[in-house]
Amino acid sequence: MKTTIICDVLGAPNNGTSIAAYNLIDYLKSRGHTVTVVCCDADKKGEDGFYIVPTLKLGPIANAALARNEVVPAKADPVILDKAIKGADVVHLLMPFPLSWKAIPICEKYGIPITASFHVQAENFTCHIGMMKSNLATKNVYRYFYRKVYSHCTITHYLTEFIKNDFEGNVKRTVPSKVISNGVCESFFEPAPIDAVNRQKEKNHGKFTIVAVGRYSSEKAQQVLIRAVAKSRYKDKIKLIMAGEGPKRKHYKHLAKRMGVDCEMRFIDHDELKEVLNAADLYVHTAYVELESIACLEAIVTGLVPIICNSKRSAARFFAQDERCLYRKWDSEDLKNKIEYFMDNPADLEACRKKYKKQANISRLNNCMEKMEEMLEEAASSHAKEA
Repeated sequence: MKTTIICDVLGAPNNGTSIAAYNLIDYLKSRGHTVTVVCCDADKKGEDGFYIVPTLKLGPIANAALARNEVVPAKADPVILDKAIKGADVVHLLMPFPLSWKAIPICEKYGIPITASFHVQAENFTCHIGMMKSNLATKNVYRYFYRKVYSHCTITHYLTEFIKNDFEGNVKRTVPSKVISNGVCESFFEPAPIDAVNRQKEKNHGKFTIVAVGRYSSEKAQQVLIRAVAKSRYKDKIKLIMAGEGPKRKHYKHLAKRMGVDCEMRFIDHDELKEVLNAADLYVHTAYVELESIACLEAIVTGLVPIICNSKRSAARFFAQDERCLYRKWDSEDLKNKIEYFMDNPADLEACRKKYKKQANISRLNNCMEKMEEMLEEAASSHAKEA
C-alpha cells in the first residue's frame, strides 16, 4: 500500500500529535508499505520519502505567538503536494489545517481516498485567542473543521469515544469513523530496571514524589499543581517532577521558586520517563482540555495512582476509578486535599496502585498501529471497489 501522510505540523517527537505521527510512519514502513510524508521540517530535507514544503507566514505577531508555542505550520505548495499525492492508494491527514485543505482537492482530482485523524480539540485553537470558554467559538471551530476536512473523508480516526461524541454533537453530523487509541508504548508495561529506578529515587532524596507529564501550556494548567503543593502541610516533604516543555516554562519555574516548591522541570524522553514513573509515588494530571492523554495511561500502566482534573473537556477524567482520584477543575485546595489523603493513608495508596495496575482496557501501541493499518487498507480498498 502506498500511503501519503500530510503533516501540517510535525516537528520533534515531544508532543502527542507528533509522537503519533512518527509511530504511524515507522509502523507502516516496518510492515513494508511505501510511506510518503509532506511536512515543512527543513531537517527532513533529503530523507527518503519526505517532501518538504515552505513554512506558513501569518505575519510577525501570529508567527511569534506560534513560535512561543513551538508550532511551525506548513504552507501548501500545490506542485509539491501533487507530486507527493499522485499514485497513492490512500492519503492520511494529521491536522485540519491549510496543508490538509490544499491536499483534499488534489486527492479528489485523482480519486484517492482520504482518511484523517482528529488530533485537535477546538480549545487547542481558541485558547490562543482568549475564547477557550466560549461554547459558540467551540461550535464554530468544529463546524469549520468539518466543512474543510472531515466532510471529505472516507474514514475519520477518533482517539476516543469522548471526542467523537463531542465533535459530532457540535457539528450535528455523523461521519464514517473508527475509534482507535494512540496506544501506550510496549515498554511501559514492563518494570524498569531496578538499578535505574533506585538511581531515580536517590535523586528524589527520600521525598514523596509526584509526577506530572505534559506541555507547559495554558490548557494543561500545571500551575494548579504547583499551588496545591505549596499549600500542603507536607510541602517540604514533596518532590514535584513536571516533565515536558513549552511556552509557560519560565512562568511555572518562577512560580515554583516563589512558592518554595521543590520542582524539577525538563523534557524527559520515553526511556527515562519509564524510570521516573517507576520511582514515583503519585501521578497528577492537570489538563482540563484533553483528547486522550497517553501520558496519564503510561503512568497508570507503571502502577502509579493518578489524581485527575475533573473537566468535562478532558477524556482523561474517565480513567479515574473513584472520587479520590478526581479533583475539581482549577481548585488547588481540593487537589491539595487529595494529595494529602494518599500521603496520610499509604495503605489506601498501595491498594489503589494494585487496582490501577490490573486495569485491562488500556491499548498497547502495536495493537493500535495494526488497527490504523487496517483502517487505511479499508479506505483504499473501498475506493478500489468503487473504481
